[in-house]
Amino acid sequence: MRIPARRVRALGRAAALAGCTTLALALTAPTPATALGTGGGHDPARRTLPAGDGWASADGGTTGGAAADAAHVYTVTTWEEFRAALAADGDAPRIVRVVGTLDATASGCGAFEAPGYDFDRYLADYDPAVWGRDKEVSGPQEELRAASAKNQDRAIKAFVPSRTTIIGVGRNAGIVGGSLQIKDADDVIVRNLTLESPLDCFPQWDPTDGATGAWNSEYDAMVVYGSTHVWIDHNTFTDGRHPDSSLARHYGELYQRHDGLLDIVRGADLVTASWNVFADHDKTLMIGNSDGAGATDRGRLRVTLHHNLFDEVVERAPRVRFGKVDAYNNHHVVPERGYGYSWGVGAESQLVAEWNSVRLPRGVRAGTVLKKWKEAPVTVAGNVVNGRPVDLLAVHNAQFPDEALASGAGWTPTLRTRVDDPRVLPWLLTHRAGAGRAR
Repeated sequence: MRIPARRVRALGRAAALAGCTTLALALTAPTPATALGTGGGHDPARRTLPAGDGWASADGGTTGGAAADAAHVYTVTTWEEFRAALAADGDAPRIVRVVGTLDATASGCGAFEAPGYDFDRYLADYDPAVWGRDKEVSGPQEELRAASAKNQDRAIKAFVPSRTTIIGVGRNAGIVGGSLQIKDADDVIVRNLTLESPLDCFPQWDPTDGATGAWNSEYDAMVVYGSTHVWIDHNTFTDGRHPDSSLARHYGELYQRHDGLLDIVRGADLVTASWNVFADHDKTLMIGNSDGAGATDRGRLRVTLHHNLFDEVVERAPRVRFGKVDAYNNHHVVPERGYGYSWGVGAESQLVAEWNSVRLPRGVRAGTVLKKWKEAPVTVAGNVVNGRPVDLLAVHNAQFPDEALASGAGWTPTLRTRVDDPRVLPWLLTHRAGAGRAR
């Protein structure tokens, strides 16, 4: 096993932290350092990303709105106030403090419906028994569905400008029904929010999607699009009140009303996502959204994921294209049913996955944690499964010899402020990751 440059903390100390007995096998990992930023004193809203803390600390670092003057500090309690604070004139640093839960769809889906749209009529018109499965839907109800979708799109997206910090106040701050759009911005911090995945009011039926057709939805809880220097810290991303298990079925298919939780796409670069919880979701975290986006994504999409809890998520934790992605010290709790994979290796990706913890239920084999989408090398080292060291690359290649992955991502991460023994991660992240715990 490769020995990192700095030495591991004493194993006995790690076991004490985890509240467990002495562990039989030692893993090597660097000594942890502070995870708090140096700026802002004791005000969490003015915290800055620590030096050396992932890709977002490179090339000048990430300070968000830490330098905001009093005139550019906003406290908001409604979705309308939140969007107004983000859209306020000027490009000075700003801090937006979120108090309570902001509801972007408080008036319900009916508020977005175009006149004449009728979901029952939509179902009748495009029933495969009537429409068939060999062509995409078209006609009056599809046009009205699309118009209704545009109304929702305009209402639930909030665009985040450069040099902005968004922070939840206390333990119960969050957003439901909204989509944070960090688009073409630089220097953004988002911390301490519970973000409930937006519920698409108007999914589109595509009878040509797969053998039996599928419902396709829009809207991610957060999108980082063409932006740089973004720190996403101590947030909870979840389906919340509307898990997939609560959704209806039409035409025999799940009426899917969720898209992703976090997408980092279209030339985004220098992103650190730390101490977040991603829970109870299907397509969770995508880095690079197209195999054909090399012109914008090649050499970018540099992302660090550390100390995140992926709890009962089905797939994309993350799925990677093009980027140099450092995924370390994350804990993955795999669902008992419906699990796809955790780490998706895609076009020209350079994924390093080290010192992570995975909890697998009975019947799910460890080789499933990795998924090969395209030929690309991957570095996998120091990971544990159910508390025991496992070479996840070796077991993947043994389980899926026709989808074998090559070892060696071709680069070595250096931007890490702390690396913990992966066996303490279940305890550590359960108690310290997610919204309401930012300092």
